[in-house]
Amino acid sequence: MDGARRGGRLWREVVVASAVLAGFAAQAALAADCPGRPDALGTSRTLVVDPREHPRIGTMQYPETLPLADHEVVLTFDDGPLPKNSNKVLDILAAECVKATFFTIGSQARNSPEGVRKLLAAGHTIGTHTQTHPLTMNRMPIERAKQEIEDGIASVKAALGDDADALAPFFRIPGLMRADAVEDYLAGQGIQVWSADFLADDWHHISSQRVYDLAVSRLEAKGKGILLLHDIQARTVAALPRILETLKARGYHIVHVVPATPDRPATPTEPPQWLLHPAPGAIAQWPEVASFVAADLGSLPAPARIDFDAAEESPILHRAAFARPTWPEPPELAPGSATVTLAAPASSLFEIEGGLDAALHGAALSRRTHKAASAEPASTKRLSRREARRLARANSRASRLADAAGHRSRYGAAQSSRQKPRTVAAAHRGPVKRLVQIRKRRV
Repeated sequence: MDGARRGGRLWREVVVASAVLAGFAAQAALAADCPGRPDALGTSRTLVVDPREHPRIGTMQYPETLPLADHEVVLTFDDGPLPKNSNKVLDILAAECVKATFFTIGSQARNSPEGVRKLLAAGHTIGTHTQTHPLTMNRMPIERAKQEIEDGIASVKAALGDDADALAPFFRIPGLMRADAVEDYLAGQGIQVWSADFLADDWHHISSQRVYDLAVSRLEAKGKGILLLHDIQARTVAALPRILETLKARGYHIVHVVPATPDRPATPTEPPQWLLHPAPGAIAQWPEVASFVAADLGSLPAPARIDFDAAEESPILHRAAFARPTWPEPPELAPGSATVTLAAPASSLFEIEGGLDAALHGAALSRRTHKAASAEPASTKRLSRREARRLARANSRASRLADAAGHRSRYGAAQSSRQKPRTVAAAHRGPVKRLVQIRKRRV
């Protein structure tokens, strides 16, 4: 796609460059033919078209338009001749050595045949625009439409007299009110139907400034194309000099269109050139990239174990392949080991000397002794000999009581069951109280 875009852009640049060079050469030649106007806009080139190859042009209504390069303009004028304004338009165009195409009305040609002959003498192209300019061509019976077309052609030819063959097979439908039956009839007669690419709305009741603004802005938006004007309008006469001056200042070029004849063949063109803005893919001439299709080769065979045998010769290194590393295998377990069971621990391992009551009593005394010792501030001075002896006697008494409790728990079952055993807390209520009293005296 990127290649197509580059190809399209390159193609357009070549066409534009060729048109610009040809335009400069034509302008230089034509400027020499304009007395006192060496800087005239001029006509850049003449385009010869075959109506039978392209029967309908103008993107306002049809897919195709004239094969113009960028910044090329074709000027067209409708509804004349009307001497009061049409002659002024001819003078303005002559001052700039510009050629245009005029679509004349048959009744106007009958009223002013001299105006038609002036168009021919100035080198402009003459087409037709029906006999009476009806705005109902899209809905009138085809027989009446044919009559309008044929009468208009006959009137213009009568005005041209001996130069009737100079009438171009170009036709514009009044008001652009197209109809398929009308277009088919014209194509069958070898007459090319002209629409337009943009308008200036100069048939409306607007100012000449507005006509100028619309013509220039719409041309700038399109970049090239067919401009439709009316040579019978005074506002067009007033706007035309400024339009031409702006075209010259902005680098636009005027193209004159004429029909092909046996002695004048059509200008060689390519189909994409007849599009106003052809898509890059339509004009690119780059070769297409070949399409590759993967062949169905199936699945590759899995390597065999022998392919990795150390005895095989390596096809890459041309030497003995590296030996495969030997991984240690796990030892096999003897069948008898699976039934081996461990010995159960003896019940004596879980016996507590003195019984559960003695163990709980000893644990309680240890916690109280530790709590009394830890309650001493870290900064307490060393105990005196008297206090140390008292603490030792208290600990000794607590130990004897614990031994006695253990002795009773072991042999107490032989005594009378009616005797109520003393709890650990009750048995040692006295010593605990003395320990607290000793601490209070110290504090």
